Formats: sequence, C-alpha cells, structure tokens
Amino acid sequence: MTQAQDAETDLPAESATVAIATKEATATGVLTTPARTRRLPRLPLADLLVCAGYLALAATVLSGQWRDTDNGYLIKSGQDQTMWEWFFAVTAHSVAALHNPLGTDLQNFPAGVNMMANTAMFGVGVPLTPVTLLFGPTVTFVLVLTLGLAGTAFAWYRLFVRELVRSRVAAVIGGLFCGFAPGMISHANAHPNFVVLLLLPIIAGLLIRMARRAAAAERERPGGRVRDAAVLGLLVATQIALGEEPLLIFALAFGLFGIVYYAHAPRTALRVTRAVAPTFALAAVITLALAEIPLWWQFFGPQSYRSIDHGPMGNDLEALVQFPSESLGGVFAPGANVAINPTEQNAYFGWPLLLLVVFTVGMLWRDRVVRAAGVVIAVFGLLSLGAVATIGKQPTGVDLPWRWAEHVPLLNTVLESRMSMAAIPAIAVVLALASDRAVGTWTQSAVDWKPLAWFAALTGALLPLIPTILPVVERPPTPDFFADGAVRRYVGDGSVVLVPPPRPPDARALRWQADAGFTFPLAGGYFVGPTGAGKKGIYGPEARPTTALLVQAQDSGVVPPIDAGVRTRATDDLRFWQADVLVLPATKNGEVLRETVTQLLGFTPTRVEDVWLWDVHSLRASGAVGITPGGS
Repeated sequence: MTQAQDAETDLPAESATVAIATKEATATGVLTTPARTRRLPRLPLADLLVCAGYLALAATVLSGQWRDTDNGYLIKSGQDQTMWEWFFAVTAHSVAALHNPLGTDLQNFPAGVNMMANTAMFGVGVPLTPVTLLFGPTVTFVLVLTLGLAGTAFAWYRLFVRELVRSRVAAVIGGLFCGFAPGMISHANAHPNFVVLLLLPIIAGLLIRMARRAAAAERERPGGRVRDAAVLGLLVATQIALGEEPLLIFALAFGLFGIVYYAHAPRTALRVTRAVAPTFALAAVITLALAEIPLWWQFFGPQSYRSIDHGPMGNDLEALVQFPSESLGGVFAPGANVAINPTEQNAYFGWPLLLLVVFTVGMLWRDRVVRAAGVVIAVFGLLSLGAVATIGKQPTGVDLPWRWAEHVPLLNTVLESRMSMAAIPAIAVVLALASDRAVGTWTQSAVDWKPLAWFAALTGALLPLIPTILPVVERPPTPDFFADGAVRRYVGDGSVVLVPPPRPPDARALRWQADAGFTFPLAGGYFVGPTGAGKKGIYGPEARPTTALLVQAQDSGVVPPIDAGVRTRATDDLRFWQADVLVLPATKNGEVLRETVTQLLGFTPTRVEDVWLWDVHSLRASGAVGITPGGS
C-alpha cells in the first residue's frame, strides 16, 4: 500500500479520545498544503448517508430498549440506568419548577445531593427537559445513548475526512470504530457520559487547525484568535456539562500525542506553543466564566467531596485480548469474566485487532501521525492496567505507573480502566490511515494484492467486535401507592423511608419517586456524596444503623435481635431522616422485614393499596419511637 503519506507528516496533535493530524510536510517540516485543499469535495448527501448508517446501527444496538420504553430495562446496567433516569427526571423537574438544578434534597434527605458532583449531564438533561416531561426519563435515557453512539461516530468521521485521509471509506471505518468500539458499547448499557463524546473530535479539529496555522507561520486574521478562543471556551464548557472525566482523559492523550508528534521538530513545537498559548489562555478565561458557578458548586458547594476511593479498578491483562460480551466474538468465543462489571469493558479489543494494530504501527512507523497514535495506545493501555498488573484477576505483584498517578489530584477520581478509552480514537487513526493507503493503491493498480490483503485482515479483526443487541429485561412495575399518587396523603414536610432505604445495590425507589411526580423526598439513595470530616466521596449515603439492620433482615431472611439500644438507634435515624412514613412494598423476605419494623416501632403497620405503611409523624417529633415493644 503506497500513498502520499510515505513522507513524515506534520501537524498538530491527537488525543485521548483523540485525534489526528494532517497530511504532508515539506523537507523543512512546515506544512505547505493544508489538508483542506486535498480533501474530498463537499458531498452533503454522502455525509447524510454515513450519518444515517451510524444512526441505524446505534438504534439496532439499543433496539431492545426502544421496543419497550415503558417497562424495558438494560439488565447489564445494574442500578445505573435507574440512577441516570433519575438524574434526567429530577433535572427536568427542577427546570420546570424553576428550582436550582445544581443541588437537590429529593434523595438523601435531608442532606441532599450535589448534582454537579455527580454525573448529571446538564448538557443534555436541560435541553431535553421537554422530552423528559412529555415521554418520561427512559425515552430521554435511550435517546441520549443512541444519539451519543451515532453522533460520536459521525463527529470522528468528519474529522478524519477533513484532516486525515483522502478516502471517505477510510474515514467511515475510523468513525465506525470510534463510535462503536467495545468500550463504547459497554458504556451504552449505563453511562451516557462516556457515550456522548462528539464534542471531543470537534475540539481536536479546532486545535489541529490552530496548530497548522502556527506551524506554517500564517498571519492571524483580525479577530481570528479571539474567535478561536471563544469557540474553544464554549466547547470545553459544554463538554464539562456533558462529562468531565472523558474531557480529562482526552486532554491528557491529546497532549501526549502532540509531544510525540513534534518531538523531532522542537523549533516548530516551540513556535506552535508560543502562537497558541494566548488563545489557550483566553479560552481558559472564557471557559471559567461560563462554568464558574457550576464548578464552584461541584467542588465547594453543599455535599461536595474532595476525592473518591474506589479501590483497584485496573484492566486485567486478559481484558486487552478478549472479545467483549456484547459482540459476535463474545457470543461464539467468550472469555473469562475479568471486567470490573459489565459496563466497564473498557478494553476488550480482541487479539486479532491488537495484532493488526501492532503490525500496522510497525509498518507505518515513519508516519508521525501513526507514531504518535501508537504511543498513545501503548501509554494509556499501560495506565489502564492500574497500580498492579493482574492476570485472570490474580495480582502478579508487578507495580505499574498508575501506582504513582493515583496520587495526583483529579486523576485519583478516574477509574483507571477507563484510560484505555483514549486508545479508541488512536486505533481508529491507525486503521483509517492504513485503509486510506490501501484505497489509494487500489485506485492506482487494481491487480495489486496488498489492498485486498489489508481489507481481509481488517475484516478479520473487526468482525468479532460487531456489537450485538444489548439485552433488556422487564422492569417490575411501580407500586400503585406511588404510581397513583396515594403517597401524597401521608407525607408532609418530612421524608419517605423505604424498608430498606434505597442504596446503590437497590435504587428502584428512585423510579417510584419520579413516577409520583417528586412529591416527596427519600431517605437514602444512589449518588456520590461526602463522608466524614475529610469529605471523602462514597457511593450512596453514609451508613446508618437502621439501614444496616433492615438490609441484614432482608438478606438473611431472619428477624435480627432487637433490644432497647437498637430501638434507640432507630429513633435517632428516624429523627435524622425526618421521617413521615416507613413504606414496605412487595419485596424479597417482605414478611421478615414487616416483623422487624413492627418490633422496632412497637406497633403494626397499615395496609394501604399494595404497600405496608407505618405512620411516624408524631413519633419522630416526640422521640417516642420504640417505647412500646411488643406491638400495640
């Protein structure tokens, strides 16, 4: 495969969810022909067809959820779908009621939740408020995932076709991998913030054009620097509203790509840095001006936290070479379960693709874009392995660079396995460039065997990664007590305490609250908030004795011992929660839970529609809970 990229290319950088560069450089290392003059003619119809293809594939992957937005549930999301739907629903509720969406006390009452310190995604939640109010949060959730997959693929395709390759086919291949790589499909089960990544290639394209002009020593047009800074600041501020963790990974990888790309030409690198530094500084000011209030609320507002201790979360070495569970390869050649959970299959590139990428990077090493992309793949793949290498979930005792990186502020909040997401666009760059050369060779000589060999190898590498339809189960219906609004008759200015309260392993009550129109706050919940004086972040509310007691009763199926001390702690918890009622819906070991609460409170519950209810309005105020053991 030969093409005009045998010469070393010169342009800006790539990135972490990252990017690209250009096409060709002169012997002095300065671009002479902008990529724009060599790209395909504008073909809106062709772009529209490509976009439609990506959208059809995304809709197919999520077709199980689309077929049943009333009761369907992406089973591999765990409780994350419930959490995300609640985020979208409460955002719409806040916007419609003209409340501050940055914080709420509708769960984790009375302390509340810092929505900016959680992944609320106001960048889609706020503009999609009408959709959420009209059609419900499940429609918003699956719509965001669908448009996220397709939009991310299309945005990378547009960047590739404008800045990287001549062949639209090559750009389609690159965009396809960026939008539907194993990590993207895995996150499509539950994490819209790692699916809606379409702004990252747009940011990359802007940086590439800025660096190209600087490298060529082009005179800046009047107002051009200010315009670039304004656009960059707006894009970054918007990405903050979509997902800060992907932005951080993108920035780190883009920086590494740039360093490697310009390593052979330090003078050019210095010229580019000096030229773009003022624009970057102005863009930072604009970003801060746009995002100042949300960022302050996130880091210093109510229920903010300093860092989160999530424990070892690195990729297993086997995860790099296995096929993802939701793919043809995962169906016909499943591997051992070595992922953190089904939504975090961030690597899973499969051994055929890794072999092809290693071979291709070696063959095209003289191409500076390929070289920089290869370094991004290697470095971020290594970082994704965590602090200690593991094979088959067994630690090897080999320390890795993440051991030191995890002590860096902000980095210590990132799940290290997600660092491999930076390799996705870098791999796409390698595949697109190699495909572009193959197409170029084919147009010059139809009998050359090398293009056919390349596309055969590419098909063999990507075929096992074709995503399958994400599995969906039927969600249990909302209890009538909440669905028809009966709960409103029993709640004043206090909270509803579910038995047991909602928490990360079981957050169904968040859906029930949304279905009831957010007419009451909940004790407990599923979110990230602070604990202790150090404000260390944890998943869910701080542990309380009564929650632990009720969870124990439900899990064991046995009423735990209840004495005066247990009842006193229950009184304290009800006061803390400012509880109006305790509600027991149909659930596992419901009889045991009913007897446990009855012994705690000293009186039997009332049957209201399809739930058991203990009214504690007067008791929580007087502190009389638990003073009459044995029933009423």
